[in-house]
Amino acid sequence: MTPASGTRLPAVERRRELVDAALHVFSEGSYAGATTAEIARAAGVSEPILYRHFPSKRDLYFACLDEAWERIRGRIEAQIEELGPEEGWRSVAPSTLREMKFLLPSLWMQAITEAGEDDEIRRHVRRHMREVHDFFADFIRRLQGTGAIRRDRDPEAEAWIFVAAIMLVSIADRLGGLLSAEDFGAILAQRHRWLSGRP
Repeated sequence: MTPASGTRLPAVERRRELVDAALHVFSEGSYAGATTAEIARAAGVSEPILYRHFPSKRDLYFACLDEAWERIRGRIEAQIEELGPEEGWRSVAPSTLREMKFLLPSLWMQAITEAGEDDEIRRHVRRHMREVHDFFADFIRRLQGTGAIRRDRDPEAEAWIFVAAIMLVSIADRLGGLLSAEDFGAILAQRHRWLSGRP
C-alpha cells in the first residue's frame, strides 16, 4: 500500500516506492505510453515530488531496469546459496524466467524500441545487457568448475543464448500463444542436456 501523498518518507524509501510504481506502470504498458503523471498517481505522490528524485522519465526508467536486475540476480544468488551451485542452476531457469517475464524482457523490449531514437537509452541498455551476460558467463564458468556444465561449452556464447531466451519470453508474451509453458519447459530441458552433456 502506498502512503498518502502528504506522508513524508525518507528519500531512500520514497525513491523505492517511485521505482516500484514505475515498474508496475512500465510492465503494464510501455515506456512511450507511460507518463510521469501516471507513475506519480500510482505512487500516491505529485509530479513535483517524483521530479525531486528523478529528473526525467528516462532516469526513472533506468532506475527500474537496474532494480529489476538487482531483484532477479538476488533471487538467483539466493537459490545458489541455498541449494549449492550444481543443484541451484537446475532450479534457476524456470523460476527466474517466470519472474523475468514481467520485468527484464518487457523493459528490454521497450528500450530496444526507443534505442533507435535515443542515444542515452541505447548506451544504458547496451551496458545493462552486457552486465546480465557477464553475470551468466561467470555463473557458467563456476558451474564448469564443479562439473555441472561441460568444460567444452563456451561460457560467453552460452550466456548470450540465455539472454536471447530471456527476450524470447517477452516476444512470446507480447504475441500471445506463440509458445506454451510446455514449449518453454522443453527448451529449458534441452539447454540443460546440452550444457551438462547428460541425457
